[in-house]
Amino acid sequence: MPRIEKTLAMRVLEGQCVPYEVIVFPDTIHDAHEVAEYADLPPENVYKTLVVQADDVGFKPMLILVAADRALDLKKTAQAVGAKKVHMSRHTDAERLTGLKVGGISALALLNKGFTVYLDEWATLLDFIVVSAGQRGLNLKLGVDDLIRVTGAQVIEVSM
Repeated sequence: MPRIEKTLAMRVLEGQCVPYEVIVFPDTIHDAHEVAEYADLPPENVYKTLVVQADDVGFKPMLILVAADRALDLKKTAQAVGAKKVHMSRHTDAERLTGLKVGGISALALLNKGFTVYLDEWATLLDFIVVSAGQRGLNLKLGVDDLIRVTGAQVIEVSM
């Protein structure tokens, strides 16, 4: 197996002594459901990181983590964050805002970059969670509580 360059997300976890496992998959896969299938993981444990923006003034862009087998409910999201209306960022906007490619957007790689991080409450029922390592083709498996602690994620109900 080729040597894996450490991503910022991996260095962040190591700096906080958080154990994690690297999951490698073809970087042509940009979809959390396909990652779950490829890595033989339950889709409810593999999370996608969505870039969401409020239509209201004064809201920072948000990173919302939702399981591969669930969909973001924009009405629930707006209500949970206290906005009138929210929308998903287009791929080009998400990449411009984060500096990361879609399929590799990671809350762990975007700490202190001005994003509010939210985690769908379903994650709190899990033993582990799989999230992007900050680049396509690499995900990280870690404890849900560790992810919440490191990212400062707020747990809210946002999926259907």
